[in-house]
Amino acid sequence: MTTRRPIRLGVTGGIGSGKSTFAAMLQACGAALIDADGIARSVTQPDGAAIAAIRARFGPDYIDAQGALDRARMRALVFADAGAKERLEAIVHPLVGSAIAQAAAAAGQACHRLIVFDIPLLTESGRWPRELDAVLVVDCREDTQVARVQARSGLAEDAVRAIIATQSSRATRRAAADFVVYNDGLALSDLQTMAHRVAASFGL
Repeated sequence: MTTRRPIRLGVTGGIGSGKSTFAAMLQACGAALIDADGIARSVTQPDGAAIAAIRARFGPDYIDAQGALDRARMRALVFADAGAKERLEAIVHPLVGSAIAQAAAAAGQACHRLIVFDIPLLTESGRWPRELDAVLVVDCREDTQVARVQARSGLAEDAVRAIIATQSSRATRRAAADFVVYNDGLALSDLQTMAHRVAASFGL
């Protein structure tokens, strides 16, 4: 008997758009969920797979007292030295890619019909469009993004807008989308209804 290949759906959106919330709702509908950003964070946590290589490449000053990547110090280095980002990505990306592939294989073996990949920088990456069957973009106004991020993190408005400026534009994300969920002014129950509709379109 031939095993049906799972459908691979990338879910993305700008910071504060609600993409991870929507991805989790799809998981609740029966999809397998692979959190690419969560995996990236895990390899730079204490005892993470990338820590030894980061220490060797950048020095012990970039590892914090708990043994994790010192994100603030690394962020400052990346802003000051464009090559530092490439050096860090050369360490982290292969590990993340391998972990994502393993998680996707496990989801396929578990006979999931739909695998949802929660990918913050999907449109910024050249690799993902080749690996996905469809892309769903969770979209909202920039002012809404700023308000949500400030509410959860306490960052200043200019800091949030600086992060938004480093990401793809709303127009770029929407142009790459097969589905767009406009998550502005919606109650969570409304967003759940939309998640159920999307899940149903994939047979869940």
